[in-house]
Amino acid sequence: MINEKLEKARAYEAENEKKITPQMRPVFHLTPRVGWMNDPNGFSYYNGAYHMFYQYYPYRPFWGPMHWGHAVSEDLLHWNYLPAALAPDEPYENGGGCFSGSAIDLSDGRQLLVYTGVLSEKQPDGTMHGVQQQCVAVGDGVNYEKCENNPVMTAKQLPSDSNRFDFRDPKVWKAADGATAV
Repeated sequence: MINEKLEKARAYEAENEKKITPQMRPVFHLTPRVGWMNDPNGFSYYNGAYHMFYQYYPYRPFWGPMHWGHAVSEDLLHWNYLPAALAPDEPYENGGGCFSGSAIDLSDGRQLLVYTGVLSEKQPDGTMHGVQQQCVAVGDGVNYEKCENNPVMTAKQLPSDSNRFDFRDPKVWKAADGATAV
């Protein structure tokens, strides 16, 4: 089921990408579908295509609550835009959105996204600060559903000498025996 924030972002993309002509884009580099792009991540090969996700704010050409933009390629030169994969619509993402992570195919044919959700938390001095925690979503290469148990790893689970404000960019891979690891 697509949530309201993701549906809004996808509608905005579809309407506003028409304003960007092919001549306005570089020939060999991936650019955002619309808006602002940062931190390409989740690069993976899934269902016969290379998938690239990226931190993304579709509504303006500068930083905002992070979504995950999504593009696919068969040759790594020509990219086709897919609708935004993630939008910050959960309380555990209210401090900046869905930050970078990685992607991998699962044995059941679905694709797993592992990403950082940023939660805004009031600190003892009264300031607000983004606490980072790890989340997952599973999908079919276009539509992804966030796990009902997100975040799957919170800052409270970190060793005491770790920094819960800089706990991001999870990487997922398959071990030699085929098991998925993070």
